Amino acid sequence: MTELVRLEGDPTTPLPIPANAADSELTDAARARVAGGFAANTSRAYQRDWETFAAWCAAYGRRPLPATPETVTEYVTHLAATPTRKGTLPAPSTIERALACIQSRHKKAGLQLNAEFARLALRGYRKERSSAGQRTRKAPPAELTVLRALVDTTDPATLVGLRDRVVLVLGFALMGRRSELAALDIGDLAITEDGLEVTIRRSKTDQDAIGEVVPVPYGSHPETCPVRVVRTWLADLETHGVTDGPLLRAIDRHGRLSGTPGATMRGTGRMSGDGLNQIVRRAAERAGLKDAHTYTAHSLRAGGATAAAKAGASVSAIARHGRWSEKSPVVHGYIRAADKWRDNPMRGVGL
Repeated sequence: MTELVRLEGDPTTPLPIPANAADSELTDAARARVAGGFAANTSRAYQRDWETFAAWCAAYGRRPLPATPETVTEYVTHLAATPTRKGTLPAPSTIERALACIQSRHKKAGLQLNAEFARLALRGYRKERSSAGQRTRKAPPAELTVLRALVDTTDPATLVGLRDRVVLVLGFALMGRRSELAALDIGDLAITEDGLEVTIRRSKTDQDAIGEVVPVPYGSHPETCPVRVVRTWLADLETHGVTDGPLLRAIDRHGRLSGTPGATMRGTGRMSGDGLNQIVRRAAERAGLKDAHTYTAHSLRAGGATAAAKAGASVSAIARHGRWSEKSPVVHGYIRAADKWRDNPMRGVGL
């Protein structure tokens, strides 16, 4: 046994214990638990970002961990000049995510990373894009008039039409993220006298999966009332023998629900986030909306928040319902969008 000798300091302080190799080991079970602590979408995106960074470092003889400030700055510059698969330069938010990934890896490894120069380089890239007249493209909000136009393109007499109507109306009323909508199970919904209670088991702002029940009241119009539309969908599912599992399911070209006898698609057929985007985009195209290709499932979330702000809802109420932080700049952006006309200083000037 190694003898420990105190050379200086308080004699009452416990002596250090020699390092043991086992103290630095994790079992496979512990590693699996740690991996499970990451949100699935974030984990996949960060893994891709890290692998891309590590490959770039290997190609240029640089070290990814710990990375130097110069390496990270050069990487940001490289990303800003590298076209995406679509042939366009990446959005600043894409580079921001890559930088956040690198910083996260260092933090988890107990290492410090000075990314000040890298962030200055990213700021310069944003200014260049702005000077060139480029703006960050965001999915336009599907406000109430747009939502009604989208809903009008669906046929509730068909399984596909009714499912798509559920996606549109529920996404709007929940201010739901596409990942939240895709994850909903039939058992997560409860219809009460006051409306619909939806259990969001996990969200971007609930990484510990504590869960939250979001109340959704009845609407004024049957076509866009989330409670009535969902109730009709649940009844339709039940007639097809579906009483549990995913709420939003794929439907094959013969109009058969996935997960039911005779369906050509295997498995439960839970819809993906991309599938939800396609539903919104196709509805926008059918409705003849301008720039229909830019509409996504996020348009529903943004539209619900914007509509609530225009109706006079408070920041705290919108943030709570949409599962944002009350300090989120996104929420305040929706409020500003509503207030720029309601509280416009030129209103009433008499021009």
